[in-house]
Amino acid sequence: MKGMKVRGKHVILSLVCLVLGFILAFSYSLANAGQSELGNRTNGQWKQEEALRDQILKQQKTNNNLQEKLYAKQEEVVNLEAEFSKEKQIYFNLAEDAEKYRMYLGKTKVTGPGVTVTLEDSNYDPKEENANNYIVHEHHVFKVINELYIAGASAVAINGQRLKHDSFVLCYGPVILIDDIEYPAPFKITAIGDPEVLSSAMNITGGVKDQLVNENIKFSMEKKNDIVLEPVIGE
Repeated sequence: MKGMKVRGKHVILSLVCLVLGFILAFSYSLANAGQSELGNRTNGQWKQEEALRDQILKQQKTNNNLQEKLYAKQEEVVNLEAEFSKEKQIYFNLAEDAEKYRMYLGKTKVTGPGVTVTLEDSNYDPKEENANNYIVHEHHVFKVINELYIAGASAVAINGQRLKHDSFVLCYGPVILIDDIEYPAPFKITAIGDPEVLSSAMNITGGVKDQLVNENIKFSMEKKNDIVLEPVIGE
């Protein structure tokens, strides 16, 4: 009985060892197979994966270079726009100055609000021996013209004739010469500018209006909303 028990234990132990051996052998075989399969996959794809990584890195580098170039071009565009803006302002200023010079030279038609000042000879006075004491002279006209320009008039005409930078006014008996063209009284002096400013300048106490009235010159002034002065013709 005792011998049978020992043999039975040996049988069971043998079976356990056999099973463990089988399991270890199977595990080892499975591990070798998996390692072989992994090694085969890595060896087969390693160059392809490395090439893909190189391509990705190269593309990223190219993208970075392109992005830097884009930033540089955008900065150039901003600088060019700033330069164009300055040039545009310069051209605008030049065009504005040219327009002012043309207006100053009487080469362009001018329209706008302003005033009209009329100077007339006084009524004949038989008691006055000297007729020059009640007629309009060139210095009367000059006073009005100068005051209008000082007050900001942009253009002036006398009896419809536009004054230019080198115009002259001369008294010739009962008439005045404006650039060699004769005009009899009354003399209508038209000026384009701010009507309020121009009229205020003429009506200052002790100013041009008072001086002319004291010299027996009939003075009248009217504000205008729309005045048209034609350019000088023939020059």
